[in-house]
Amino acid sequence: MTASTPQQATLLLQRMEAGDSAAQSQLLELLYREMHTLAEKSMREERANHTLQATALVHEVWLRLIGGDGQRWESRAHFLCTAAKAMRRVLVDHARRRMADKRGAGHERVTLDDALASYEERAVDVLALDQALEKLAAKDAELARIVELRFFAGLTTEETGKALGLSVRQVEGAWVTARGWLHRELKAYEQA
Repeated sequence: MTASTPQQATLLLQRMEAGDSAAQSQLLELLYREMHTLAEKSMREERANHTLQATALVHEVWLRLIGGDGQRWESRAHFLCTAAKAMRRVLVDHARRRMADKRGAGHERVTLDDALASYEERAVDVLALDQALEKLAAKDAELARIVELRFFAGLTTEETGKALGLSVRQVEGAWVTARGWLHRELKAYEQA
């Protein structure tokens, strides 16, 4: 199976919206490999013995995106950006459930992406990261989307730029800003 073209996926999304039931399975077939790659990149940041696997993450995200509230998809890029956000939500929900199961005995830890240079070789609490991203989104939604795509979806600078309609230079500048902001927030969280 080859990577989908933006036009193929967008056409299938439009057909789904128009009520074509066959379009949904065709879309899954077309985007599955890309979504699985995103999930694998997200799972690389998780602990080694994580109970959630990339395939299960893709299926959970697919159900949330397709089985839900009649979401309208503008394009393949819009769908994949939303999938990255949904992956973040699934991982955060999973961490919260594990913490609840442990009755507060400890926090779920994940290794932070090497792009957060100051946190290399350290572990960051996925819930702390989620709280920091919520704060960042309130200040600058675009910076938060860039972090989601880079960290949770594992997209490159180029892929992130394509998905958000930004140049590589804009993404790189925003990534530096977001990294610095997250570094300060996570450091404050650790000291609290």
